Amino acid sequence: MTTEIAAPETPEEADLLAIAQQALEDLKAVEPVVLDVRELSSVMDWLIVASGTSSRHVKSLADNVMMRAKEQGVRPLGVEGERVGEWVLVDFGDVVVHVMQPTARSFYDLERLWSVQAAQPESS
Repeated sequence: MTTEIAAPETPEEADLLAIAQQALEDLKAVEPVVLDVRELSSVMDWLIVASGTSSRHVKSLADNVMMRAKEQGVRPLGVEGERVGEWVLVDFGDVVVHVMQPTARSFYDLERLWSVQAAQPESS
């Protein structure tokens, strides 16, 4: 799993990140990436983006993240996109997980959108 982060600020954040990463790895998520977006957003601290190979795989990955978090007493604040399975968003507050089919991931390119480099002005 690619990780572009500094250390999480709290043990709870670290635990939730580890739970989500392991849940994605357990079901063979494609190219999972963790982004530290604390400097870019006031609504979340961590963004995890991963792909599934089909709508069923995307839904299974998101379900596994939610199930593993629930086992640790953490419930998502919201979940979007479960029915279709093109793109499922699982919002845990400080940690937001996006599981997408490759075409949606390529089109929306969240890694570039939320990267620190993209947020910095280009020098002339």
